[in-house]
Amino acid sequence: MAGNSFGTLFKIHTFGESHGEAIGVVIDGCPAGLNIDMDFLQSELDRRKPGQSHITSPRKESDEAKIISGVFNGQTMGTPICIIIANENPKEKDYTYLKDTFRPSHADFTYEKKYGTRDYRGGGRSSARETAARVAAGAIAKMLLKKEQIHITAFVTRVGPIQLTKDIHTLDLSIAQNNSIKCPDSATAAEMIAYIEDIKKDGDTVGGIIRCHIDHAPAGLGEPVFDKLHANLAKAMMSINAAHGFEYGSGFEGACTLGSQNNDAITKNFGTKTNNSGGILGGISTGDQIYFNVAFKPVATILKPQQSIDRAGNEITLQNEGRHDPCVLPRAVPIVEAMAALVMIDMLLQQKAIQ
Repeated sequence: MAGNSFGTLFKIHTFGESHGEAIGVVIDGCPAGLNIDMDFLQSELDRRKPGQSHITSPRKESDEAKIISGVFNGQTMGTPICIIIANENPKEKDYTYLKDTFRPSHADFTYEKKYGTRDYRGGGRSSARETAARVAAGAIAKMLLKKEQIHITAFVTRVGPIQLTKDIHTLDLSIAQNNSIKCPDSATAAEMIAYIEDIKKDGDTVGGIIRCHIDHAPAGLGEPVFDKLHANLAKAMMSINAAHGFEYGSGFEGACTLGSQNNDAITKNFGTKTNNSGGILGGISTGDQIYFNVAFKPVATILKPQQSIDRAGNEITLQNEGRHDPCVLPRAVPIVEAMAALVMIDMLLQQKAIQ
C-alpha cells in the first residue's frame, strides 16, 4: 500500500489499523534542538480522542503517546521521531457481521477491489483512528511554528442546517474549546449540540463545516507551480476522513462576484483591505491571515437499516452496530489544525532552505 507519507522536508509516515495493536507515526526532517512539550502533545491528542462527550463515539481510548526514538533529554536530535499510540479498547467482535458485507459510503468495497482483501474491523487502515497519528505529528509541527509566532485555530461554523451567522472577527475564538461542538459562539453551539442529540436519537448522522485561521505566517511561503500553498493545504484537508470540500479566501461565494468586487486593494504597508485572497496569491502567502473552510460529510455509519450487497453480490439489508460518532466535526477540529501545521512547517522549512 502506497500513499502513507505526507510532506517534503518535514515528512510524516503513519502506520497501524483501527483495531490492531497500535497506531503511530514516524516524523523525518524535524530540526534538532526542539524542546518537546509532552503535556502539549498529549493535550492535542485529548482534543481528538473518542469518548470525550455524549456527541462523540463512546469508544474509550487514553490515546497516550509514547516517543520511542528521535528525542533525547527532552530535545529532538534531528533523527527520525517515532510516536506510538496503543489501541486499548478494540472490540473486534463488533465488526464480525461485516466480514462478508459492504457498508454504504464506506471504503469497504473499494479496498476489497483494490487489494483483494480488507480489514473489516472498523475499516482497518481506512478508519479515522489513523488521524490520531497525524495529530501527534501536528503537535510537533505546532511546537516549531510557535517559535516563529505562527498560530493555527480551527472551529466549527456549521452543523447541518445550523450555521454561525455572527461576524467571526468579533468573536473570541478560544470559546470554541469550552463546548463539545467546538463553535466559538455559545448560543449557536447550544443549537448545534441539541440538533446532534436529536439526530443521534434517530440513529442518524450529520455533517458540517470547519473553518481554519493561520495567523502571522510570513509572506513568501509556497512553491509554485505544483506545490502552491493552497494546493498543499487542499491536499492535506481532503486527505482527512469524511472531508468532501475545500475552499480558501472568498471561495465559491467569491466565484459568483465581479473582479471589481473580489480584488483586494493593496495598502501602503503591503497589506490588503479585504483579503478575499485568503492570504495567498499565486500559491504564495501574502503575510495576511490565511483562512479556509473544510466541508465534512455525515458519518457514513448510521444505525438505520440500509440496502447493500454481500461478497457474492446478493442484495441484503444491513443494520450497523458498534461505536460511532453522530457528527465528526468536534474531533475533526484538531485534525484540521494538525494537517495545516504540517503544511505550514514544511513550507517554512522549504523557504528557509533557499534563503
